[in-house]
Amino acid sequence: MGLFSKSSNTAISESDVLDALRTVNDPDLRQDIVSLGMIHDLKIEGSHVSFTFELTTPSCPVRDELQSQAERAVERIAGHGNVHVRMTSRVPHGTQKQQGEILPGVKNTIAVASGKGGVGKSTVAANLAVQLARDGAKVGLLDADIYGPSIPIMFGLERAKPAARQVAENKVKMIPLEAEGIKIMSIGFLVDPDTAVVWRGPMASGALKQFMTDVDWGELDYLLFDLPPGTGDIQLTLVQSLALTGAVIVTTPQDVALADARKGIRMFEKVHVPVIGIVENMSYFICSHCGEREEIFAHGGGARAAKNFEVPFLGELPLVTAVREGGDAGHPIVATAPDSPAGKAFANIACEMARQVSILAFAPEHTPVQIEL
Repeated sequence: MGLFSKSSNTAISESDVLDALRTVNDPDLRQDIVSLGMIHDLKIEGSHVSFTFELTTPSCPVRDELQSQAERAVERIAGHGNVHVRMTSRVPHGTQKQQGEILPGVKNTIAVASGKGGVGKSTVAANLAVQLARDGAKVGLLDADIYGPSIPIMFGLERAKPAARQVAENKVKMIPLEAEGIKIMSIGFLVDPDTAVVWRGPMASGALKQFMTDVDWGELDYLLFDLPPGTGDIQLTLVQSLALTGAVIVTTPQDVALADARKGIRMFEKVHVPVIGIVENMSYFICSHCGEREEIFAHGGGARAAKNFEVPFLGELPLVTAVREGGDAGHPIVATAPDSPAGKAFANIACEMARQVSILAFAPEHTPVQIEL
């Protein structure tokens, strides 16, 4: 490692650079970037300094700001134009307790839930998963709605069938299907689309467990679970089986939806699963003819609920025909129209969700509660 001069008589060391970088703080984790272990591969060669700045998520909303702060901090001792920063990311584990033999390669498990049906939970789960993958993360989506799977339709996979392969110790696992850069598994791949799944609760719970243990998910930064509405067997099985990173609650603005959303929040709090945040879907409608904004189902209920429960509000989504059309056609809107108002809204929410997951990773560990079914 070489040295260069702060002035004609003063050399700069690695410790000088690190001290300069300690003046840069991550605004969410509230620590300096050196103490957080974000600086790697520091090199001082001649008159130039280079290093790798490793963020906690590729969806970091303040990526450019942090890069600029780091560059300016080192330029104060190295001189303008003498600093090169390589920005990368490595998603941390959302909980210190690993998933063990269930999901050994998955860093974060996120439940996307709702207190009632019809609020667009699956649409939100699908688009958030695709957006995280577009940002550069390794993402999986498990359709845990055993009785009413809709994820196959949303990705145009209604007639697709997963393959299987043999892994270590003669264990045979299913290979998840892939679409839009994410790995997907659903009961809809295993039964005829026109056949109703008429199972008692234990059978549905058993299917969910198999989707975790008997599917080769590989290495993932985020695995999203699209849960059925309510607070029943599937939800309890999930929180019993895994130390979930957290849950995202999807609601619409009207009081009846918010009342059910509150029940979902209370359920996750009761079993010590952090609520990553609330998403308000169908928040408003923009008329395609006159451009006037109509708040059909009222507005702001999600933000108020988040404030009352002291959980993050991840954002609001418009009621847009193109979102519905994309879901019916098997093409999530963040993939087909990322620059549309709805596409940007999903991107912002995915970014905020990833940010909250990173904050949880550095927070005191939550203790999962084991629930006997």
